[in-house]
Amino acid sequence: MTDGDYRPGLEGVIALETAISLLDPEQEAIVIRGYDLIELARSCSYLEVARLILDGELPGPEELHHFAGELRQAAAVPPAIWRIMGELPAGTHPMNTLRTALSALAPFDPDLDQAGPEAERRMAIRLLARIPQLVANGWRIRQGHEPVAPDPDQAYSAAFLSLITGDPHPPEPAVRAFDRLLIAYAEHEMPNSTFTARVIASTRADIYGAFTGAAASLKGTLHGGANEAVMYMLEAVGEPGRFEAYLLDKLARKERVMGFGHRVYRNRPDPRALLMKETLKELAGPLGRMDLVALCEEGERVMAREKGLYPNLDYYAAPVYHLLGVPTPLFTPLFFAARSVGLAAHVLEQHAANRLFRPRVRYTGPRGKHPPSRSGRDDRA
Repeated sequence: MTDGDYRPGLEGVIALETAISLLDPEQEAIVIRGYDLIELARSCSYLEVARLILDGELPGPEELHHFAGELRQAAAVPPAIWRIMGELPAGTHPMNTLRTALSALAPFDPDLDQAGPEAERRMAIRLLARIPQLVANGWRIRQGHEPVAPDPDQAYSAAFLSLITGDPHPPEPAVRAFDRLLIAYAEHEMPNSTFTARVIASTRADIYGAFTGAAASLKGTLHGGANEAVMYMLEAVGEPGRFEAYLLDKLARKERVMGFGHRVYRNRPDPRALLMKETLKELAGPLGRMDLVALCEEGERVMAREKGLYPNLDYYAAPVYHLLGVPTPLFTPLFFAARSVGLAAHVLEQHAANRLFRPRVRYTGPRGKHPPSRSGRDDRA
């Protein structure tokens, strides 16, 4: 057997077939169940897009009403989960809290040991309904507050934003921007966390195991954690006019600059970044924060000139989160919450036509070694 075509990081390797999404950089399109993601973000709510990703069709008014009802009915979180969260050390990162809570939820699900698409979809609905609460209440518990339930009279995104910010009636522009954020992160073909979920699911593990592994993957700064790093960088720079020197210093020291470059979008901006840049401007104007826009645009110009790199979604999503009042440590958990519907769709698709992932390696170690004779050896302490 030969080593075959070795691709470090599996770059460019086609590992599976999917009907969920496709990144088409040549057409500058992200295809979601046949629709363009950016068009969906401009014309649909997150809940509509979530229903599309999970079930394959955009819902009409009656179907959307039914889907929202399913989520409301599944929203109750077992009280034991809040107690488990409360026992974690005070400095626990919110993504580690979320990962622990996802795993802890599994034994409470009555469908956990049931096979088949109907049971798996019910589990997916419970996760979609509960993850916003895990994100928001994990943070509340860390701050010494009691967990709260979402307002059942609010739409999904408005209720989620209320849980995060504490504003019972977030303004419509903020909800619209939050919807766009959630949609932008909802599904993106086969990033590391989605691949992790599908690899775990390929063993016939349950959806909670797949989600727990995906959460561990997403926390990494080369994946979901990049949005937090971007915001810390913007805060370190502080104001326009200082970013160029900051970036040139980092580049001279060969340090990675978060928020730029993408494995797929190599020679053009991430389409989602352009959407978030537009959203940032819409939010920043009324808030008197066009300085933040100017700061981001300065960094964008420098990185294009010096490295030929363009912003990815995280670069412009981070300041949008910030203007919405989201605490920076919650940026990555919110990414996961938005992506949960994409993860669920991939787990269900994997189980529907399963093939266990079992790749091979290119061995680079030595050969031909032999152990010493056992005669005269005594390994007792």
